[in-house]
Amino acid sequence: MAFSPKTSGDAPHPQAAGDALRGVAAAAVAGDALALRGLLCALSPEISRVARCVLGSSAPELDDVVQESLLGLLRALPTFRGECSLRRLANRIAVRTAIHARRRARKRYADNALLADEAMPRVPLNGRDPEREYMSARREALLLLLLDELPEVQAETLALRVVLGFSLEETAQAMSVPENTVRSRMRLAREALRARIESQPSLLDLLGGEP
Repeated sequence: MAFSPKTSGDAPHPQAAGDALRGVAAAAVAGDALALRGLLCALSPEISRVARCVLGSSAPELDDVVQESLLGLLRALPTFRGECSLRRLANRIAVRTAIHARRRARKRYADNALLADEAMPRVPLNGRDPEREYMSARREALLLLLLDELPEVQAETLALRVVLGFSLEETAQAMSVPENTVRSRMRLAREALRARIESQPSLLDLLGGEP
């Protein structure tokens, strides 16, 4: 099964942008309340964006996931050794927290995906190809649902690589593992998704006929 990581405006921030926050983070860990507030203000939009990508913009858990992710980030700061930028660390924590939230409400997410599919427009929108828009939306919904069925570490790797568009190197840095480990996890994720699709042939059409 082929995956196409996003490369649009949803791409991760450059390493330098995250590095600029390290001094602020160090001050926050040392007890500087102003630095702590500045750090949270800087990373809250990033965490919110990631949560929306994984959960959907109307998910009732969205605010809770953002708050939980921020708390998780604060807990991680004292032991953070700079393996990646702070923004990528925040990305990974938000992905993990959002995946946990999806799994706690798995049935509702599956039901919502079905309802959303039925409500998808089949008419041209702003000059765009309605069939292409429809299939793209269904592929994305299917991918997110299949994330719920993968082992957690594979789901997290797949979300970083495909949903957020991290490069192989960026994913390895964010997860503090070698690049070969990322490759292995992606291979296992592909195999698991292929088996899932083959067990339900109707899903094959959603993925362009390529398992």
